[in-house]
Amino acid sequence: MFQPTGQSSKQKHPKVKVLDPDIDYSKAKSVHSISSWWGIGGIFIVLVVGNITNYTNSHLPDGLRNAHLTHFPAAFIAERAWKDLKILNDFGPKPTGTYTNEVLAVDFLNREISYIDQLKNRNQQLVVQNQIVSGGYVGVYMNKSAANVYRNVQNVVVKLVGRSESTSRHALLLNCHFDSVAGSPGASDDSGSCAVMLEVLRVLSRQSDVNRYSIIFLFNGAEETPLQASHGFITKHPWAADVRAFINLESAGSGGKEMLFQSGPKHPWLIEAYARAVPHPYAQAAAEEIFQSGVIPSDTDFRVFRDVGRIPGMDFAHTANGYRYHTRYDSIDYIPLPVLQRTGDNILALTRAIANGDELGSTERYAQGYMVFYDFLGLFFVSYSADVGLMINLSVVLLSIIIPFLSLARSTSGTHGRQIRSETMTGFLATFLGAGASGVLCFFIGLQLDAIGRSMSWYSSTNLILGVYCCPALLCQCVVHLLCNRLFGSKTTPLSLALKVQARLNGVNLFWGMITLGITFTGYRLAYIFMVLILCSLCSSTLISMLGLQNTVHKWLLLHMLFQIVALAWSTQFYHILMNMFVPITGRIGSSINPDVIVGTLATFATLFSCSYLTPLLFLLKKTDKLIGELVAITLIALVLATSTHVGFPYRDDAVKAPAVQRHYITHTVRKFYDHNGGERYTDAGFLLQELDRNAKKTIEGIAMPDVVTPMREIPACDKELFCAIPFYSIWHQVLFENYWLPGPAPVVRQAVTVSLREKEQLSEHEHRLHLVLKGSFQCSLIIGPKAGATLKRWSLLSEIPTPIEFNGQRGHFVLLTAGVESEPMNITLDYHKEHTPVFNRLLARVPGWAHVVPSVAAVNSYTF
Repeated sequence: MFQPTGQSSKQKHPKVKVLDPDIDYSKAKSVHSISSWWGIGGIFIVLVVGNITNYTNSHLPDGLRNAHLTHFPAAFIAERAWKDLKILNDFGPKPTGTYTNEVLAVDFLNREISYIDQLKNRNQQLVVQNQIVSGGYVGVYMNKSAANVYRNVQNVVVKLVGRSESTSRHALLLNCHFDSVAGSPGASDDSGSCAVMLEVLRVLSRQSDVNRYSIIFLFNGAEETPLQASHGFITKHPWAADVRAFINLESAGSGGKEMLFQSGPKHPWLIEAYARAVPHPYAQAAAEEIFQSGVIPSDTDFRVFRDVGRIPGMDFAHTANGYRYHTRYDSIDYIPLPVLQRTGDNILALTRAIANGDELGSTERYAQGYMVFYDFLGLFFVSYSADVGLMINLSVVLLSIIIPFLSLARSTSGTHGRQIRSETMTGFLATFLGAGASGVLCFFIGLQLDAIGRSMSWYSSTNLILGVYCCPALLCQCVVHLLCNRLFGSKTTPLSLALKVQARLNGVNLFWGMITLGITFTGYRLAYIFMVLILCSLCSSTLISMLGLQNTVHKWLLLHMLFQIVALAWSTQFYHILMNMFVPITGRIGSSINPDVIVGTLATFATLFSCSYLTPLLFLLKKTDKLIGELVAITLIALVLATSTHVGFPYRDDAVKAPAVQRHYITHTVRKFYDHNGGERYTDAGFLLQELDRNAKKTIEGIAMPDVVTPMREIPACDKELFCAIPFYSIWHQVLFENYWLPGPAPVVRQAVTVSLREKEQLSEHEHRLHLVLKGSFQCSLIIGPKAGATLKRWSLLSEIPTPIEFNGQRGHFVLLTAGVESEPMNITLDYHKEHTPVFNRLLARVPGWAHVVPSVAAVNSYTF
């Protein structure tokens, strides 16, 4: 029997039942012990499996070329789609309202669709409509309410008519957007999706069999503004009433796999169709719940179709290489044929499945329930209802705790249940405390790196995360296990070392089981992530028990490790998903949040998730000093690289074809201030520079030298002008992020937007109406700030008024106004109600909530005759 205390003499050996007689007491080592080098070997195994999952996450099928048409006449041909993408890419940036978007892109789409129509099968019918639409809605972005108004934005809409058109007119909608943000060609976001849709239309139109239901292809020209053209289609196009389901194609990266990250709401038949149809699955229900929580600063047309159109659907996006998202590097240079081939194969197969299935004809019959869904390394896809998921989670958690306990109890003839329970609780406590301690350590490391000016050192060299955060987290978890063993472990346990370690592993089951059940019973479907991890442990424990290997020398360990390799493949897959998604996002979340804390937290979780079933195995090592020393050495090397070498510089150009740039918005601005009579009070000019990440301020100060920038809220205009009189082109970039002002000469403005007062009308004693005229046809924003004592009651822009935004101690209504095709001057009416004076309002505000006040205004005239 192995003595943890290190007592080797037979005289000091306690007299307890011997369950492990094969001990070399002359060396005081259990036969269950393994070489100390296996600690380093365990790290090597984790890295190897992690590299394999990284490969599977980025592996793509070969792209088909025109030469393959003879063998695959009904297949998606990536080369044809790539040629379409090349044309859209070469137009350059295509913001809504520009010539490239409103003329060049629209003309190309119409011309290409005309070619498709000419070459279609004679059984097929195509109907094409160009929609120019105006409208608007009130949207909420990052808890800020704004009016989103659009004029004359464009949609190119194509219907591939189905067999049921004459009776039911039910249709499937495919959506992409061909506009882009300023400064980006938008090859992945979202011209690549439009090229995929053109090829899907081309393939389906050339087949002889007519689809059961019609398919509508929506190429929308105003998504980045945001979500305007899709709103115009779903609210005003006559075909919108026929749509019963949709597929939205988007991008938050550049290249890689497209992920199904939103579905429904409800309508589980959509996931069932995906499971049946797609040849290359890549989908996670967890991604849906994370995205819809709002932690990712982005949105898609899915929201409009779901919330406004009340239509179920699926949302796909490329998420790899988010560094290139909305930059000049989102170009065709980084989108090879395999990217289009994989997306095209999936979307073509899914479109065929839905357009020819039974569900589209009566979607409400299949509307109830949510689905749990996920793929495993793209090898296979799993889906089941949320109710089934609850039963699976509950069963796996209970069995994973009960079976190992009964197995260990049986191996001791039922005489040492108390010791088994004690070791199980020690394993649970060590895992729990290790998780907390490693989180605190990584939080401290993140604070220190930020304090010395080395924030985001891992941004372009993501392998540094392994050394800077993952290794310290694993080191801390190992040390906590050793401390818990010293403090809480039994010094005279009759259990063999093998049984002791297995009991500790059952404590890990208990830890993840409690998390799984907690998430399950709060209604979140992402509990499956932990359930699969526990399932791997349950399978190994069950086989060990069935084969009676609990107390064998190393055989149980071999079986445990075989299943842990599967668990590592599962867990490291999520490490890559999380880092690929969130590391680029830290470059565009502003400076108020420490990105090292975010990445450190994710790394801590990923380390615990990947290694928690390996950490208790350190007690099998003859010595743990090699493992601890290895982790300390890797951590120190990584910290030196991050803080003292060029490896820790966060950003990178495209010299090695892997750009990871720092983002900047710099707006050359001229400001003109007018009085009540329309006369110009004064004018000035300068540059507004936006702080988009933690290191941006240093770059901004360097750009401005030898001049000095002024924080936006400290410029003189903030004392007397509404919202500091800065150019608000979105409600979150200026309100939530820090901005800086640099005085400078006035820019050349080619098309200024002006507002003039046409008439002022009094509607009643307290109500007035302003008649305004807005001239100019481009993107602009309006901030309407009623003076103290006045309230905006109605306006002609929309049927509702957004909640006022508070900024710089002022309140104002924000309007984002976009024009596509050139528009006529816009007449705007504002009805406002004059209330009490500001002093009276402040007095009324002091009235307690348990009192009722009737405010009134009186005029007293005293005369003496």
